[in-house]
Amino acid sequence: MRNDTRLSRMLHVLIHMGRHEARATSDTIAQMLGTNPVVVRRTLGLLKEKGYVRSEKGHQGGWTLGKPLSEITLLEIHNALGTPSIFAIGLSTDHPQCLVEQAVNAALTDAFEQAQTLLLKRLGDVTLAQLADDFDERYRVAMLP
Repeated sequence: MRNDTRLSRMLHVLIHMGRHEARATSDTIAQMLGTNPVVVRRTLGLLKEKGYVRSEKGHQGGWTLGKPLSEITLLEIHNALGTPSIFAIGLSTDHPQCLVEQAVNAALTDAFEQAQTLLLKRLGDVTLAQLADDFDERYRVAMLP
């Protein structure tokens, strides 16, 4: 099963947008992500609906941030992307009358709910500006002689 990488990829794109003054075209972003410009437009369209990005058509067109990085959390982007499932692990429902399956599913459901609550809280605590600051520090350290 493939992982859903839209959140990490869109965070990457948004931080780049925050670092550059010029508009980013769908073609440029697609090339950076190794994907198709249609996929970029569709995905950024979800963020545009929530005001996180803006787009301009035409020769000088492209994508820009709709809000400062400091006003966008990881949770907001996760939600704008349609709240994809956090876990790839699923429950077995082949034998709903089986008491063992019921016990296993109850334990897993409880664990998944607790983990998801913690993860979503953490995503809500982190802004894109914090990620950009982390990048700046990593870059500074990497450039030291």
